[in-house]
Amino acid sequence: MGKFRGLRLFDSGHSGPIRWATYKTQLAIRHSQIREGLQREKDTVDLYNQIHSKVLKTYGHEISWQELMKLMGHTCIETCEEICQMFNIPAQPEQYKKEVESLYSSVLPSSMLMKGAEKLVRHLYKYEIPIAIASGSSEESYNLKTTNHKEFVSLFNPVVLASSDPEVKNGKPNPDVFLVCAKRFKGSVDPKECLVFEDAPNGVLAGVRAGMQVVMVPDSRMDPSLTKDATLVLNSLEDFKPEQFGLPPYEQ
Repeated sequence: MGKFRGLRLFDSGHSGPIRWATYKTQLAIRHSQIREGLQREKDTVDLYNQIHSKVLKTYGHEISWQELMKLMGHTCIETCEEICQMFNIPAQPEQYKKEVESLYSSVLPSSMLMKGAEKLVRHLYKYEIPIAIASGSSEESYNLKTTNHKEFVSLFNPVVLASSDPEVKNGKPNPDVFLVCAKRFKGSVDPKECLVFEDAPNGVLAGVRAGMQVVMVPDSRMDPSLTKDATLVLNSLEDFKPEQFGLPPYEQ
C-alpha cells in the first residue's frame, strides 16, 4: 500500500493492495431531511434514535444520539438488552425489541444514499473489485432501509446481516460479521486484503480485530477520541482516494 498523503494513520502493519471492500448499511444509506429551507444529512443513527426515543418515551425515558451511537453495530437484541439495562426498563428485552421493530416500517424506508457512496461503489464494481455489506442489521430492517435502493445494493455480494445470520455469533465490536463476510467472498480471502468503510466506533474496532484496514467517516457530533483506531479518518466519503489503498483511481 502506498503512503497516505497528509492523512492520519493507524499503523496496522499491513501492506499490499486492497482486493475486497466491505460496507455497513449505515454508511451506505443515509436519510436527508428538509428543515427551515436548509438541507442537512440525517444518517440512520438518527432514524434509530427516533425509533428508540418514541418507545422509551412510553417508559418515561429518552436516549441521546451519543448514547445510541455507542451501541451501533451491536445486533438488535444486544442493543435492546443494553437499553433495557441502561434505563432499568421493566419490559424484557424481547418485548422491547418487538416494540422497536413495530416502528421500522414507518421510519426506515426514508433512508437515502450517503454522499460519495454511489460514486465509490459503482467505481469499484466497474473495476470488478468485490464489494460486500457487513451490517449489524436484521434482514427486516435492512430490507426496509434499502426499499428505494434495490438496484444499488444488488451490486454487493455477499450481504451479511449480524442480527439475522446464524453464523454471526456476536455483534460488533466483535469481529464475527467481518470474518464471516470475508469467508463468503468468492475464492480465498485474507482479511488484511479487505478494506472496511465504517462510521461507528464499534464497527471500527470490529474491523481492526478482524485484521482489516478501516476507513472511518464519523459524524461531526462524535467525540474525536472515538476515531483513534481507524486506519484513515475522513470528513466525507467524497474525500476518499482509492489509489491510496492500491485501488484503481477515479477517472478524471
